Amino acid sequence: MGRLAPLSEEPINEENERKLSKYNSKKGFQLWMNWSWIKTHFSLVFNKKSNLKMLLSVLGCPLFPVPIHPKSPLNEVSSSAQYIIQQFTAATGCRKLEGTVKNVFATGKVTMVVVDELGSVGSGGVNGTSEKGCFVMWQMVPDNWQIEIVVGGQKVLAGSNGTIAWRHTPWLGVHAAKGGVRPLRRALQGLDPLAVSAVFSAAQHMGEKQINGVDCFVLKLSADQKDLIERSDNTAEMIKHAIFGYFSQRSGLLVHLEDSYLTRIQAIGTNPTYWETTMSTKIEDYRDVDGVMIAHAGSTTVMITRFGDNLKDGPAITRLEESWTIDDVAFNVQGLSIDCFLPPQELNKDCPQQHLDWRSSLHR
Repeated sequence: MGRLAPLSEEPINEENERKLSKYNSKKGFQLWMNWSWIKTHFSLVFNKKSNLKMLLSVLGCPLFPVPIHPKSPLNEVSSSAQYIIQQFTAATGCRKLEGTVKNVFATGKVTMVVVDELGSVGSGGVNGTSEKGCFVMWQMVPDNWQIEIVVGGQKVLAGSNGTIAWRHTPWLGVHAAKGGVRPLRRALQGLDPLAVSAVFSAAQHMGEKQINGVDCFVLKLSADQKDLIERSDNTAEMIKHAIFGYFSQRSGLLVHLEDSYLTRIQAIGTNPTYWETTMSTKIEDYRDVDGVMIAHAGSTTVMITRFGDNLKDGPAITRLEESWTIDDVAFNVQGLSIDCFLPPQELNKDCPQQHLDWRSSLHR
């Protein structure tokens, strides 16, 4: 599989956005920073100079809350959730992909912006300049994936070989994720219907709700306590991480994702501070790709809330937004092998595992 020239770290123009590089996964991947950066660089999160880092860290390549577990056959129904997922598989036509698709490739464009930053009294505000960029994603069933995203001249790489996940940014070193292997959230935003059906077949049916004017069935998934503990350390405790999938009653398609996670952060000798992040994604523009319905557009809003006794002015809130479109999707791309997903050489047993979380990566 041939390689294009590496992407420049300089700002890119509209024409260059179309020229994404294919990369060798054995080289050049680095990851997240330790949670300890939070206590020493706390103020940088709300510094305008770090807006681009915050956008890429939060919106670039977040992980799904739960792993993909082995599922029942698509024609087997033993719960309300599996009935809803059966309707989804019929609506997308993804049943025909099971056992035949070995990998998925996608490219797309993104626009990101820090919309505003507010304190408890409503003071302060940022109407940031939108940052445009693009991404390329490779995924090999079931747990191998890579993504390269370029926004505002900054490039972030991330990947998983089914055992360990990692990320590389221009401002960080090599770090790996704690917790079990989880899929890329961007892939489950309508890009990989097989993964959607697999992960939500074990969900809890929460009833019905109208969202964006669409009557939906609501399915819920939550990270289990064991995984939350594995994703915590001595300065940060992951308290909860849950996600809701909204499936249209009329079309059967996944039209909205909303996940929320709460983290308690406390350094020795200080009061705890809590971070609550809610990410809400509208999924639309489903199109036929080789007989399968794939979402080709959407938008995400993120609300980041900090609260606790350490914050004298009360809760601090930041709102981020992203819109995205898909340019190309292809199945079973020739030349993609399991070797393409090997961890980087820099990521060895001497490198401590770190959290694959945006808070850990904002502060350089």
